[in-house]
Amino acid sequence: VVGFAMSLLFHMSQTEACPPSCSCKSLGEMKGLQIDCSSRKLTEVPALPGDTKRLYLQNNSLTSVPAGTLDSLRGLEEVKIFDNPWNCDCHILYLKLWLQDVSPSSLENIRCSTPAPLSMKPLRQLTGNELGICKRLLPIKCLEFFWRDLILIAGAIITLTLVAWALKFSKKLVCQINL
Repeated sequence: VVGFAMSLLFHMSQTEACPPSCSCKSLGEMKGLQIDCSSRKLTEVPALPGDTKRLYLQNNSLTSVPAGTLDSLRGLEEVKIFDNPWNCDCHILYLKLWLQDVSPSSLENIRCSTPAPLSMKPLRQLTGNELGICKRLLPIKCLEFFWRDLILIAGAIITLTLVAWALKFSKKLVCQINL
């Protein structure tokens, strides 16, 4: 009875985590889920349970995947994400790198739809030079980090100088008191 109750509780927790726009199937106790979101006209990747083992997102209207969206899927064994109108600008880099790490074979079937010069180009062949449209955004963010880091380093140097000066002064003071 206890085993049945645990199994039922496990199954209920799995189905509750299933995105409403997808169908989910348990792959067995403690083996994870198969999430099928294919052919649902999705324009964004739904929130997915962390125990997803198989993910099917093919034949939708996905144009990009925001950075970090798929990071929680550590145990993923299979992903199908082709037949989507991918916009291959700098924002597609997250998906490309994620697929290279998790499912390199999935990259074979993914083709860009936009921008026009990249239409029908395989995502796996995309180079940094083709992401030129977004390069203007990077130096601004880097510059913000540069100034923040510079201020932190200057603050640390001033603090260390003051501590060294205080130690030197206190040592002189102790020597004078002893005399």
